[in-house]
Amino acid sequence: MNIPNHSATFLQEAEELLQQVEAVALDLEANPGDMESVNRLFRAFHTIKGSGSMFGFDAVAAFTHHVETTLDAVRESRLGITPPLVSLILASRDHIHLLLESDPAGTAELTRTGDQIAAGLAALSGHDAPAAEKTPALPSSVESSEEAPATYTIYFRPDPAIFTGGLDPICLLNDLRTVGSCEIKAHFENVPPLDELQVDLCHLAWTITLTTTQPETAIRDVFIFAEDGAELRIERPVSSDSVAAIKASAVAPAVVAELIREETVKAPVAAVASKAVTPASSVRVPSERLDQLVNLVGELVINQSRISQAHALDGNPDMAQPVEAMERLIAELRDSVLGIRMMPIGATFSRFQRLVRDLASELGKEIDLVTEGAETELDKTVLDQLGDPLVHLIRNSMDHGIESPDARLAKGKARRGTLRLTAAHEGAHVVITIEDDGQGLDKAVLRAKAEEKGLITADAQLTEQEIFNLICLPGFSTAKTISNVSGRGVGMDVVKRTIEGLRGSISLSSPESGGTVVRLTLPLTLAIIDGLLVEIEGDRFIVPMTAVTENVELTRSERLANNGRNAVDVRGALVPYVPLRDLFEIRGKEPDVEKIVIVALEGERLGLVVDRVIGSHQTVIQSLGLFYRGVDLFSGTTIMGDGRVAMILNLGGILRYATAQPSATARLR
Repeated sequence: MNIPNHSATFLQEAEELLQQVEAVALDLEANPGDMESVNRLFRAFHTIKGSGSMFGFDAVAAFTHHVETTLDAVRESRLGITPPLVSLILASRDHIHLLLESDPAGTAELTRTGDQIAAGLAALSGHDAPAAEKTPALPSSVESSEEAPATYTIYFRPDPAIFTGGLDPICLLNDLRTVGSCEIKAHFENVPPLDELQVDLCHLAWTITLTTTQPETAIRDVFIFAEDGAELRIERPVSSDSVAAIKASAVAPAVVAELIREETVKAPVAAVASKAVTPASSVRVPSERLDQLVNLVGELVINQSRISQAHALDGNPDMAQPVEAMERLIAELRDSVLGIRMMPIGATFSRFQRLVRDLASELGKEIDLVTEGAETELDKTVLDQLGDPLVHLIRNSMDHGIESPDARLAKGKARRGTLRLTAAHEGAHVVITIEDDGQGLDKAVLRAKAEEKGLITADAQLTEQEIFNLICLPGFSTAKTISNVSGRGVGMDVVKRTIEGLRGSISLSSPESGGTVVRLTLPLTLAIIDGLLVEIEGDRFIVPMTAVTENVELTRSERLANNGRNAVDVRGALVPYVPLRDLFEIRGKEPDVEKIVIVALEGERLGLVVDRVIGSHQTVIQSLGLFYRGVDLFSGTTIMGDGRVAMILNLGGILRYATAQPSATARLR
């Protein structure tokens, strides 16, 4: 049977297995006695090896054999888990990743690297490091043994959808022949009539009589990546002498069967369940298809808004119920589709365990990474853009925040530093916190450095939060020396812009007890948001509803108060505001009573002055396009029910632009 090419599926699954290898290896370093983790590592490498060989990645399969051999030594208690071994396993993981990204035949440089890693594994485990083979050798668990041969009876009915996973049961049966001598019988009772036959499903099952000197683990290893959804029974050994004697006898076949059954019952029974065939619990869908689905739902939301507006103008009572039902169904569809793109942040967090381990070694520091809230979900689009900012923040905390072991001991601290990475839902946002127990932020040093670089004047009146936010200004750094890791502050302006590009915000704090806390506040999704629709001289704008705290009125007399400063008294507290009419240079006379939309931004409150507030609006975000990519005042657009375009305000960009103008700066402070 011809099997379709599923190499793309293999590459995706291999990448997931390599991520699992990294996480399990790091766990093993902390818990070296966990044999289940060792078995998980072996299964992951074995799956990569078997599938890689099937799809022509012979270099991957050949190299992975060396890792398997070493892990076999660990499983047999001939080798213990040590930091050097974990380092080699992680290096093996990285090498396989590079092999998968390169030409399947590999390159000379990669081959040399692989030989060096294999030699290191061999030196630890005491086995020979053979030259790379075109066809991978068998795992050490199936190598020659001095034990007497034994006979196993194996029943194997694969998952009918085994081909969709890129596996071929015939290859598995051929692998069994390398373990020992086989007699294979196929079962055809489940094969449907020809007109009902589905060529992409496997309808066969097999009974195999296997005589081998290898242990049962060698048989299990053959089926290790085909067990899911399969029915597999491996009956414990029947001695070869007994089988030969029975076959040589002249008794009836029924008696022979009974004698073999009795021989099997005498041996200890192995625990391999008959797994029920269950349908797949998940399917793989390319992210491009999900993006297209979200776009289509967005178009539905826009058209539903137009229909609702047309109905409101028409007033036909017969349309009231269908329009209401359509609104409800589209809202449910929107929530369901957006839910499909939500992914737990744990996969992103787990990548940083390796980063912290390697960087701590490079810096000569001892640092533990603690993660919390791995189950917290975020839109995949947000997660994809979150990795680099988090990497930068973590590296800064380790390099410039957490002290060396000796320095920590001199301060009365624990020798090992702690870096805590947490995620939690707060309303319609996800808050990610990066917290270290290092030396913290010195406000005097920050202010002096900002004055030295001309970023602030000597007489500038700044709050504590504003002093901390100086770190996010372009070119600001307190590092005394240049390192390949960088000091806190280098590139923080880029981090801030990236977070604000995701319609999020960043804030820093440093408790009196020490350490630094960085909070990233991010929206759950970037596709559809709840917005507040406002208007200025007929032009409409969208304010992200999650940032809105309240609306207040601004009278002409209040505009002239406070010595000309753009600030309004809200229940005894002065709140600075930005007149959007002036900012956008919209012509016309402002009304006698304007509205101020107060938003929370970077721990502070800011008012946006508009002509009127229309109300909430379900906003489908449309990209501005490359031509307007440099416009910092808007984060996107949306199409209204009447077909007009409304701009979505970028609150961080508005604050930056307003404070950069000399006249506006005087009024805002």
